[in-house]
Amino acid sequence: MGEVVRFPVQQADAPPAPERLWRELVGEELHRERAARGERLKDVADRAGVSVQYLSEVERGLKDPSSEMLQAIAGALDLSVRRLAVRAGRPDALALAA
Repeated sequence: MGEVVRFPVQQADAPPAPERLWRELVGEELHRERAARGERLKDVADRAGVSVQYLSEVERGLKDPSSEMLQAIAGALDLSVRRLAVRAGRPDALALAA
């Protein structure tokens, strides 16, 4: 039988992991929704009126879109900005946002 190897326990004095940025959470949700719908970046970007490169950067959390851009992208995925914000901020609340 093999030897049991314990995972290291985080020290009490170790700094906590940094909180993820809002743009990363929103981008992840947009990507998740687009992938679940089986759509290409180009399809969503065309409907939203943005470039494929811009949408890709938003999905990867590299761009912080304005509220107008966020509304256009979310709308292209049939999402409201409110629903997107709830899903990004509280992944456990997906049922509440429907």
